Amino acid sequence: MLRRTRRTLWIVAAVLLVLAAAIYLRFKAPPEAARLLPESDGIVYVNLRPARALLHSDVKPVGRAPEYQAFIDATGIDWERDLEEAAIALHRMPDPRGPNGPVAYSMVLVGKLDGKRLARYLEAHATGKEDYEAHTIYSLPSEGRTVRIAQIGYDTVAISNTPTSEQIHSMLDRHRTAALPFSGSTLLAEHYSEMPILSVAWGMGQIGLPFTENGKIHVFGLDVPVEPDTTFLASVHWAGSLKLQVVEIAPDETVAVSQAGSLNLLLTLARGVTAGLGASEANNSLKEALRTAEITQKRNRVTIDATLPKNLPVDLVNGVNGSGSDGN
Repeated sequence: MLRRTRRTLWIVAAVLLVLAAAIYLRFKAPPEAARLLPESDGIVYVNLRPARALLHSDVKPVGRAPEYQAFIDATGIDWERDLEEAAIALHRMPDPRGPNGPVAYSMVLVGKLDGKRLARYLEAHATGKEDYEAHTIYSLPSEGRTVRIAQIGYDTVAISNTPTSEQIHSMLDRHRTAALPFSGSTLLAEHYSEMPILSVAWGMGQIGLPFTENGKIHVFGLDVPVEPDTTFLASVHWAGSLKLQVVEIAPDETVAVSQAGSLNLLLTLARGVTAGLGASEANNSLKEALRTAEITQKRNRVTIDATLPKNLPVDLVNGVNGSGSDGN
């Protein structure tokens, strides 16, 4: 009897250890939406659940374009209200002046969807369809590109505007192995472990790609002294307060020392530029974020840390909405 009890206890303990390991792996694993993304030059992820709880009802209503309102009426989906997660892969195009521009994207959107109404909308507007891995891929024209869309779950949609269907095929292929906690792209495997816990938004890789102009990145009208293909790790995470961290991975320590000096100068200039801004809520929040910013350098990495005022997202969104409404 004693032997049987011990054996039972060992079995229970083993099961609990396996469950604990599974929970730990899930906690440390990248979000499933990000794991579905194809190989890319950069990844940006946002978890809108805590952001929406923070913004709540303080955000001013946004005017909607007629086309977007028609989409809402047809599908019942309002991304401003229903989107919960967004994972975006950035793909550098070989010819930045070509029909696809400098950067294409593949994305996974998670939220509250009405699958049947969405399918009817896509059927009505698609110029082509493809069946792949038991999913229907709809092709829709958009600004000279073809946008491919496939619903891959009751709450998940995959979208890509790359020149070929390779990327959306990859997302559908990855969906079959999504239960594996550490599946995903090479970029995700290399850098996700460096993201701070409790990150509500993060990016990795060549995340400067969409923000370049003539091969340079601009902030406050000034050239940022980094190349557009520099690898960055960026996150907004909770650590007693909302924290921003941006890490630049330089080619070597000598470059990192130079970059740290240049960025400190840029920070000083940015503080000076914003000092003259009016005393609006958005401007005050931005000034506070710049005041807390610190730049450090260790080996080949340059790190920018800043504390974000709790109301900064609300102030910035309302500032954008207000400027948009003024022009109407």
